[in-house]
Amino acid sequence: MKRTVLVIGAHPDDADIRAGGFACRSAAAGHDVTFVSTTDGRAGHHEQGGIELVERRKAEAAAAAEIAGIDYQVLDAPDGRLRPTLERRERLIRLIRRLSPDLVLTHRPNDYHPDHRYTSQLVRDAAYMVTVPNVCPGTPALDTNPVFAYLLDTFERPYPFDPDVAVRIPSEMVDRKYAMLDCHESQVYEWLPYNTGRLGEVPDDPDRRRAWLETDPLASLAEMREAADRFGDLLSGEVEYAEAFEVSEYGGALDDDLAGDLFDGANARPGTDRDG
Repeated sequence: MKRTVLVIGAHPDDADIRAGGFACRSAAAGHDVTFVSTTDGRAGHHEQGGIELVERRKAEAAAAAEIAGIDYQVLDAPDGRLRPTLERRERLIRLIRRLSPDLVLTHRPNDYHPDHRYTSQLVRDAAYMVTVPNVCPGTPALDTNPVFAYLLDTFERPYPFDPDVAVRIPSEMVDRKYAMLDCHESQVYEWLPYNTGRLGEVPDDPDRRRAWLETDPLASLAEMREAADRFGDLLSGEVEYAEAFEVSEYGGALDDDLAGDLFDGANARPGTDRDG
């Protein structure tokens, strides 16, 4: 059955890092996939900024989308200044209703970056409201609530990431994910290495820096290998690379049909008792 997947990140590379392999795999299987950035990315650089950087990051997102065979939308909230306002919530409600996704992925609510935290809050606040006809009545409400789930992170408080499903990422889709990340030059080869004191490590040669990217701690193959090892109980057979997701109790249930269509029948388990 054809499904619709929506991944909402705060910046125009967040979704690629945490769900790029899943997006490539899902699109190749015939599902509709949309990435959304809630901010315009204008703060994410040490030398560029303003509209120049906004346009650059939109072009990077479009190039990544073409590789993956997905749609990519960059919204207009200023990077670093996102607020969980009613207006932004209603915009997300309308967007989710128009796309009518089966699955919505976003950041967890505990995160180092305020844009990530507020994106998570906005999506969580929209989760139930997408089914309420008298909220944003100009856009028809959904009959059923999508499954809402969180992208992997390493933060421990108030509780660590606890996945309900892991999905195998075949090696060809791993390569495609890194081709997507390679498109985000302003981030993976400039801003993020600068911000973490590793800019001098980035090779000048395009082939060598692509290989370097796969070792970068912020977007490494090791993370996907670790996911395959840590969450092996959610996977079937030998798996080298995986991405994992934690289902939010604020959305619909991850049933066997959806798990089968999107995750190859991975051994999805019900979420533990936690705060949303």
